[in-house]
Amino acid sequence: MRAMPTLLSAFAAGMALGIPAGSSALSGASFGIPNETVTGVSGKLLDDPRLVSGGGSMVTLSLATAYGSEATVSATGELTIFFREGDAGRLREFGRGAEVFAEGRLQKPAGTFRGFGAEGHVFAADSLHVTATAGRLESFRTGIRLGLAERLVGNSAGGNDTAWGGLALALLLGIRDGLDSRLTELYRNAGISYILALSGMHLAVIIALISFLLKKPLGLRPAAIAGAVVIVAYCFVVGPLPSLYRSAIMYVLGVLAVLGMLRRDPLSVLAMAFLIQLAVTPKTGFSLSFVLSYLAMVGILVLGKSLGGILRGSVPRFLLGPLALSLGAFIATAAVVSRLFGDIRPIGIFAGLVVAPLTSVFMVGSMAWLVLDAVLPAFSPILARVLSVLYDLMEGTARVAGFLPGVRANPTLVLCVSFVLVVLIVVLDVKLRSRRNRLRPFL
Repeated sequence: MRAMPTLLSAFAAGMALGIPAGSSALSGASFGIPNETVTGVSGKLLDDPRLVSGGGSMVTLSLATAYGSEATVSATGELTIFFREGDAGRLREFGRGAEVFAEGRLQKPAGTFRGFGAEGHVFAADSLHVTATAGRLESFRTGIRLGLAERLVGNSAGGNDTAWGGLALALLLGIRDGLDSRLTELYRNAGISYILALSGMHLAVIIALISFLLKKPLGLRPAAIAGAVVIVAYCFVVGPLPSLYRSAIMYVLGVLAVLGMLRRDPLSVLAMAFLIQLAVTPKTGFSLSFVLSYLAMVGILVLGKSLGGILRGSVPRFLLGPLALSLGAFIATAAVVSRLFGDIRPIGIFAGLVVAPLTSVFMVGSMAWLVLDAVLPAFSPILARVLSVLYDLMEGTARVAGFLPGVRANPTLVLCVSFVLVVLIVVLDVKLRSRRNRLRPFL
């Protein structure tokens, strides 16, 4: 409790620093000519292309030049561009860091954009011209991503059944190009779509694997440092996903704590990660992934611990931890989810208890398949069949859970109920701890 004022101050400082800076970063592009006259733009790709409905691609461009019917001028800011289906392959081939020129027209986005309604224009491109390739490091990164995508989603993923390869690609690299849209919908209906977004759960699997391989030969501290290096390299390959970067920052800070440079206090580490992420990339503060990620972690660290104490003795020990953490994350994020998606899915609390462990096993199996396919390709189809069975189990669980409808409620009401639950959980946990402490001397 003594650290609470410091933690609250840290979060308040983060909000004060990050949100104004984020507002500035999201203020939109400046074209230098009337918007209605813009017929072309050029600049550098800031992220990897993402598939959208209809087969097209979406990418963020750092503007350099705007072209109009009567003038060509310098332009500044960031602009989201939608390319046609036929250009998706070339965008993936050249990747982040390439310089492009696109002809088309400016449009106002329909409804909210970039998570919390940041207004701005988008550009509907009719053509794509790559004017310069990315640097060597970015090209190397793009090559890794393309190579892994080809191996997982291509013919090597196990005959004609490549569904598990698309899921593996999404879980390992965050690339959803090969992900079955039906599975995405099933996960959404089951309230477990967060499992498809790279975050702490996925990073924990990789960290556990690194620890298993390095801890014994190197020792705790060298293994932790080596793990941090691997995680930084992994994040570079994956790209700037807010929830993944939050987890990576927390892991690096955790390594500093292991080295004795920071206190081993999870809430302090979370607050510090919050500040660092907003300071380095302020516009992520307006990302839905960012907001849900931090809310879920607060729920896990605060409510999860309290719920674990309340439910102790009433729930089997092997379920106690996962259930308490899942409940904590659900309560902390319910109001935002209700506001943005229109309903909440309590069944996801229980569906996640089944699908999350299967996902961890699936991720490890997918990485093992990549190694086996490179070293002993004749045996990789055997593991591919196992992964296909795991895929079917996860899909089936999501389908069954999705039969239960979501709960529609006013977001304000959900927020009030969540707040009341938080207060009740914390107060009840304090009372139970106090009672147990009094009884302990007599046991």
